[in-house]
Amino acid sequence: MTYGEIGTRIRKVAGAARSLLGRTLGERVVLLAPNCIEYPEIICGLGDLGLVVSTANPRCTAHELTILARDCEPRLLIVHPSLESVVRAAALPTVEKFVVLGEEYEAWIAAGEPCGIDPGLREEDGFALVYTSGTTGEPKGVVLSHRSRVLTFYGMAMEFGCFGPDDRHLAMAPMAHGAGFAFTMAPLFFGGYVEVLPKFDPEIVLSTLGRGRFTGTFMVPTHYQTIFGLGPATLDRYRNSTPALRSIISNASALPQSVKEKIVAYWGEGLLHETYGSTEGGVVTNLRPTDQLRKIQCVGKPFTCTQVRLLDDQGFEVAPGEVGELHSYSPFLFNGYFRQPDATRESMRDGWLSVGDLARRDEDGYLYIVDRKKDMVISGGLNIYPREIEEVLHGHASISEAAVVGVPDEQWGERLRAFVVARPGATLDSTQIEQHCRKVLAGYKVPREFRIVDALPRGASGKVLKNELRKLS
Repeated sequence: MTYGEIGTRIRKVAGAARSLLGRTLGERVVLLAPNCIEYPEIICGLGDLGLVVSTANPRCTAHELTILARDCEPRLLIVHPSLESVVRAAALPTVEKFVVLGEEYEAWIAAGEPCGIDPGLREEDGFALVYTSGTTGEPKGVVLSHRSRVLTFYGMAMEFGCFGPDDRHLAMAPMAHGAGFAFTMAPLFFGGYVEVLPKFDPEIVLSTLGRGRFTGTFMVPTHYQTIFGLGPATLDRYRNSTPALRSIISNASALPQSVKEKIVAYWGEGLLHETYGSTEGGVVTNLRPTDQLRKIQCVGKPFTCTQVRLLDDQGFEVAPGEVGELHSYSPFLFNGYFRQPDATRESMRDGWLSVGDLARRDEDGYLYIVDRKKDMVISGGLNIYPREIEEVLHGHASISEAAVVGVPDEQWGERLRAFVVARPGATLDSTQIEQHCRKVLAGYKVPREFRIVDALPRGASGKVLKNELRKLS
């Protein structure tokens, strides 16, 4: 499909929506679908009208969709046929029409009169309404503006160098999530090529990268860990098959140092970027390829056009080496939480955003995320950061994934509980894991309990849902 044909379809989407909804800047529309070819044209067509698209998690239940719709009150809902049963089981009193992708969708846009950008649309108006993954509570709607998204694409193009008109990008992260959406849309925005995989399959990813002469790809840490779990024979089959690759990007959660080293060893030096950010703040920092193996467990320096402050509880900047709450200021910040002004005010300090992450800065100005403020554990009066312990657990040869949480304890206030997933074919026992931890960690940082599980609960972005782990008795 040519860019001209894509543009025509985008204008038809806009025309069909206008025929139904009228000229309603700021009206919400829900899109419930896995990665599919129609996703970008729907987002662009509705965005041109000034409609705010809520990209619902395709793994959501009817109950979760009901909660989302109750919050954003959409009049239109567009759904993939594989998820139609979820829509029909949900309570959606404000929805006047839902359109199923396929023949119904094609007939719907064909009947509309093509139209262009609404002349009343402003760059600071809402473009997308992305619901957070809810790792610490009920999800909140994050309003992202047209200005924020466009400037983010320009920043990404400059930092990663793989989003020009001659570039080819492989995308497989869910477009329903902010990062998956951004890394799929950025190459299109600059006239490049993007191939979107409907879902992540490790061997298909390696095979596709090997045959497509891609210049860039984005994955979350879980994707990389799964790839390196394939085994030597499969990995060797695709080794050295990506000569055009210029950038490999990781985001969404911490990339363990052991996995970074495997990425560099497998694909080569000079490619890997690890970014830190949030739905609310966009990309905040980037650890560039030259620093990957010399700055351990680091997330780099502030992203282009971004300022970062680390503040103590009284609002004063902390000294290098000390832990403070990270605040960022940039043109990529969100407009606020949808219909939650109190929550928006709580996240801001004089125009600077915090999502509750704790960090420290070294003497060279590089930043290190210590943990989420809400995840910090206080045991016997001592502050413990689970992320440090998780990094140690990831260094165990038989552990593929790990998460540590604090649980109530009558004597100590809180105690540490670790959840670990064994690598394929490996066996684990609690005594072995504890001995591994004691070689590196002070005694009070060693978890009291180790639970070996088949998988960790994750949200659409790939982040571990620690609130779900805390519920396990």
